[in-house]
Amino acid sequence: MAKSELSEVTEKAIAKGGILTKLYFDMQSEKPEELQPLMADLINQRLLKAEGVIYASGSIDEPIQLEDIYSTNAIVTVLFNDLGALINVVFNFSPIGIEILKPEGDYVIKSSHLNSILVSLSQISMEYSKYILTKVLKGEELEKVNRELRVREEMGKKAINGSSGETPKEKPLKD
Repeated sequence: MAKSELSEVTEKAIAKGGILTKLYFDMQSEKPEELQPLMADLINQRLLKAEGVIYASGSIDEPIQLEDIYSTNAIVTVLFNDLGALINVVFNFSPIGIEILKPEGDYVIKSSHLNSILVSLSQISMEYSKYILTKVLKGEELEKVNRELRVREEMGKKAINGSSGETPKEKPLKD
């Protein structure tokens, strides 16, 4: 994409609620030859394909030795459709740093969109907690937590839909 095309795509996305960021990643390994291919895979095969990513470009540093391990860093400029897409990438890829480039100043978000983002965050948090607990707990303790999670899910459905108990429809993060 030519620079003028990139600027045009960026400005259009920002006008519709997009966010331009710099994401900072790091990676370590005992084998320096593994680092750049792994980081390239993270960026090209996973980050670029993440929902809500419009484009990503950046650079990967040469590995350096730190005591008995090698480390590399990448700085990636990423344009997201919206805040929800940025939050999902942050949860799933754990960058070591985030810098918002655009919009400058205030970022306006519709309350319905914010509701959707917060529900998604709650679900992500519950999934991580469930994963960790299933790895740590055994037997009766695990079954008790699973029962509590099922009850929590049912209560959430009722809270969202009133007393009807209908299953809530998936709400996309996009408007």
